[in-house]
Amino acid sequence: MADAIVQVSPVWAVLAPLGLLLLALAGAGLNGALVGRSVGRPFLSGASAPLAEVARLLRQRRQVTVAADVLLWRVGAGGLVVVALLKILVIPLGSWTLADLGVGVVWFNTMDVMIWALFWLIGWGANSAHSLIGGYRFLSLAVAYELPLMFALITPAVAAQSLRVGDVVAAQQDLWFVIWMPIAFVIFCSSVIAFSSWGPYATAVGRDIAGGFLTDVSGVDRLLILTGRYAVLTAGAAFAVPLFLGGGAGPLLPDWLWTIVKTALVLAAFIAIRHRVPTIRPDRFAEVAWIIVLPAALLQVLIVAIIATITRGS
Repeated sequence: MADAIVQVSPVWAVLAPLGLLLLALAGAGLNGALVGRSVGRPFLSGASAPLAEVARLLRQRRQVTVAADVLLWRVGAGGLVVVALLKILVIPLGSWTLADLGVGVVWFNTMDVMIWALFWLIGWGANSAHSLIGGYRFLSLAVAYELPLMFALITPAVAAQSLRVGDVVAAQQDLWFVIWMPIAFVIFCSSVIAFSSWGPYATAVGRDIAGGFLTDVSGVDRLLILTGRYAVLTAGAAFAVPLFLGGGAGPLLPDWLWTIVKTALVLAAFIAIRHRVPTIRPDRFAEVAWIIVLPAALLQVLIVAIIATITRGS
């Protein structure tokens, strides 16, 4: 029998940002190591590159474009980290959670919608053509990300007959959802990568638009955005664990440690995708999303709903 999810004291919330940022830093280190290997640098040299970049950006002077909307720009830059922290409120660490919300799945999706606004604010606030195009490009594709993601999130909730994350974990005590919901799992992971503007979905910061919404950011602002993107990617990897991978279930290790191990493995897969899959053209991606991915997500929900109904009736 799966352990019940226990809501811990808010005092523990001070450790949540530390854990999230440490995992995000590990992800950045792995990315640096992979980049370094591609140019023949030693593993440790590449893995330490993010620390050198942090030091460089902290020393770098902020640049401000002419007539920039500085307030919106700053809100967009700092907001990504805040959204990532709000996401992990409903993610159980083994049998512990900071917020045992009855609508935890919806809460996570709401934070994804917030990312729309933040990337737009970064692009708009700079008052720069390339930044604005990057913001527009993200918004134009965000619906193609969001609708499949919504159905991918609903699928485990339908099987568990609850929007509470703890109930979704408990429903996987006999069989992890990733086994019989592979389409929803792949769509969820792809959407997490897309909402982080990462890897094959990084067209909003593409070279063809001189870096998109990252074109004019520097210093602390750039550091916050880069940290936020890694934090959002890490939070998405962490949410895949209770949603599809059985939460803290596993042999020998305590449940909280299994949650961290599974999160690290999913995050490592996300990082590796950047170096294995080329950037997808926006028009091609939108076509595939509407014609193939969305119908596949609907079919997955339908199959799970039928199985859940039959199981409940029996």
